[in-house]
Amino acid sequence: MQRYTHITIEERCEIARLHREKTSIRKIAAALDRSPSSISREIKRNANAKGEFDPSYADQKSLARRWTGSKLERDADLRNVVLGQLSNGWSPELIAGRFAEETGKCIISHESIYRFIYAQITRTNDFRWRHYLPRAKSRRGWIRRGGGSSVSFIAHRKPLKDRPKEADDRQTPGHWEADYMLFSAYGQSVLALHERRSRLLMASRQKNREAKPTASAIKAMLAPMPAAWRQTVTFDNGTEFARHYDLHDLNIDTYFCDPRSPWQKGGVENAIGRLRRKLPRKTNLDKLSNGHFENVIRAYNNTPRKCLNYRTPAEIFCKEVLHFKCEFTSSARAVTSLRRYEILGSEGELLATARTDWAFIDYARQKPIRIPKEVASCFTLGDTP
Repeated sequence: MQRYTHITIEERCEIARLHREKTSIRKIAAALDRSPSSISREIKRNANAKGEFDPSYADQKSLARRWTGSKLERDADLRNVVLGQLSNGWSPELIAGRFAEETGKCIISHESIYRFIYAQITRTNDFRWRHYLPRAKSRRGWIRRGGGSSVSFIAHRKPLKDRPKEADDRQTPGHWEADYMLFSAYGQSVLALHERRSRLLMASRQKNREAKPTASAIKAMLAPMPAAWRQTVTFDNGTEFARHYDLHDLNIDTYFCDPRSPWQKGGVENAIGRLRRKLPRKTNLDKLSNGHFENVIRAYNNTPRKCLNYRTPAEIFCKEVLHFKCEFTSSARAVTSLRRYEILGSEGELLATARTDWAFIDYARQKPIRIPKEVASCFTLGDTP
């Protein structure tokens, strides 16, 4: 038995031609191998106001009749969940991917979410809907901006092409990217360090962007790390990174992107773009508490990422990067209390505690290794004090 198919645009063009020639309904049906009732119904339903049958108009009218609204308009529960996650800073692609990861099937596509938001802007003329989207744009597109280069002012500069090839595929931990996140208030900035393998982010607020304090801040964040976790750092060509060679004291190799090629350190650029959702350019850092700032970094490190198969940077760093050098991590577990962090061994024994910094025991050397407090929240099961 032949299954019914909707009349196509090609068939509608033939119906219009034969109808203009005053061909009978039965002859049109025979020419198209359709039933006469289907042809009669098509002409009556989709003719224009003048009674004429226009194939383009008929095709649009037929599609409009079958459209029942987007999935988010039909399913209120799904719409509430999606809007809630968008409010938390998740992108449509993250939401769609996480649904698929948790349920094992496609619940909704990221394109459906984008179309729903843009449709609401068009229908209601309410541009507040754009704030649900990661970059709060009312329409899609991008603006290209030019800029200068300060390559000649950076001593001992090594180009990115000299960086070890193992850093390119993001499978080896210890390769970092650094950049500044700027704000509208003069002198306010955040120094961001992004680990290429786990996508872990460390950040600190800086009083200025002078080269020496910048290098000192990066050294302070990376110095406590084992050598395998701090192999290279990649910068752009800003003069704030002119003292990059200070990091050579820690045996960290430094490399620079090509002029006007910030995409070559796309990991930290993407991370800063994500931070903008919570810390827009108009934010006044002087009025931002340390707790609020740390919560923003914690939220970033505990948000699933598509590039990590919808796992979080914290999960990757804990399960893969730590396991890379620390043999105890497969049996140890992290526990948080009200005022301190604790590491418990497989038998429940207390291995280390720290009130401000995270500490753990390297069994090979039987000595504690402390991780800066910027990273501490990534290793805890609950919120840090």
